[in-house]
Amino acid sequence: MKVLSRLWFVPAVIVVWEIVTRMIGDTDFPPPSAIVLRMQEMWFSGPASRLFLTDDAIANIVPSLQRMFGGWLLAAVIGITVGVVLGRSRVAADYFDPLFEFGRAIPPPLLLPLFLVLFHAGLQMHLATIVFGVIWPVLLNSIDGARAVDRTYTETGVVFGLSRAQRLRVIVIPAASPKIFAGLRLSLSLALILMVISELFGSTDGIGYQLLQAQRGFDTPAVWATIALLGLLGYLANALFVLMEHRVLIWHRQAGRTM
Repeated sequence: MKVLSRLWFVPAVIVVWEIVTRMIGDTDFPPPSAIVLRMQEMWFSGPASRLFLTDDAIANIVPSLQRMFGGWLLAAVIGITVGVVLGRSRVAADYFDPLFEFGRAIPPPLLLPLFLVLFHAGLQMHLATIVFGVIWPVLLNSIDGARAVDRTYTETGVVFGLSRAQRLRVIVIPAASPKIFAGLRLSLSLALILMVISELFGSTDGIGYQLLQAQRGFDTPAVWATIALLGLLGYLANALFVLMEHRVLIWHRQAGRTM
C-alpha cells in the first residue's frame, strides 16, 4: 500500500501526456493509448493458454530475456569469483587494477565490430557484449567487499581451524554480500541496455531487432511500444531483484538496526 500511495503521480503524468499529444497531433509522438494498443496488438493478444502472448512475443521477447539473464548470470559468476579472490590478495589486486581500469573505460558498444568478427552474429556475440559490459560493477564491488572484511572475523576462523576455502564460504562471502548485491543490481540494468544494443547488429530476432524493424518501417507507435516494453521489463527485473535481495540480506538489515 505504501508503494501504491507513492505512485499516484504515474496516472497523472499519463493523463497529461495523453492530452498534450492529442492536442499537438504529431505522428512522431503518439498518445499513450495508441502505444498501449500497439503493445497489445504486437505481444499481448494471444490465447489465454499462452498467457496472452502472441507469436511475436514468444519469438522475440523470450530470446531477449534469455540473452540478458544468461549474460548477466555469467558475468555474476565470473565477477564474484575473481573479485573475492583478488579482494583477499592486495598484491594480486594491485597488479590487475590497471587492467581493470583500462577495460571498464572502454564503452562496450565500441567492441561490437570486434565481437562480430570473433563470434559472428549469434548467441556468443550477444553474450560477449553483455558480459564485457556488466562484469565491472560486480567485479569491483566484489573486490571492495572482500577487502573490507574485518580481520577479526577471519582470524577467528583461523582459530577455529577453518580452511581458506571454508573462510571464504562462511565468513568472507557473507560479509561482502551487501556490496556484491549492489554491483549485481547495477549490472542488471546494464544487461538490459546491452542486450538491446547487441540485437541491433546482425540479429534476426529479439526486442532490439523488433525496434530496428519498426524504425525502418516508420511504425512510430511500434517504436514507442518497444521502448515502453523495455522500461516495463527493466522495472520488473529490478523489483524482483530487490525482493530477492531483501530476503537474502535480511540478516544485514537486522544487524544494522541493533547497532
